[in-house]
Amino acid sequence: MKQKALQFISFILRVFPFVRFIKFSSVGLSGVAVNLGLLWILTTFIFGERLYMLAAVISVETSVLNNFYWNDVWTFRDRRGHNGGLLNRLLKFHVSRILGILTNLGILYLLTEYLALYYLISNIFAIGAGTLVNYLTSDKWVWRRP
Repeated sequence: MKQKALQFISFILRVFPFVRFIKFSSVGLSGVAVNLGLLWILTTFIFGERLYMLAAVISVETSVLNNFYWNDVWTFRDRRGHNGGLLNRLLKFHVSRILGILTNLGILYLLTEYLALYYLISNIFAIGAGTLVNYLTSDKWVWRRP
């Protein structure tokens, strides 16, 4: 009975990968909270607002590390053993975020400059595209299937 239940769950996860995408997106939201919260703490209590860019660099990297950790131990836990060591996955994760950032900025620019969409509306689409690229690079490269 237990084996059948595990087979059924495995089948559902293969057929409906949205479960993994929902986990991935939840991790991403936690990264936003880490980024915003740490940026506020660093500018308010440590560096001051004049050094907001230094605070931003620290908060962005902290949110990337947060997202890597939770994706490694939760979203893609079942694939960790097949994709090299921790440092290998961490390096791949950082490289893949660069592609997501470039996608985000490119979509933002194209929609705003060439389709004349308001930049905040363009940014919603850009975030969606960047998220999709980040998910696909995580799924197909950082934590690829064996």
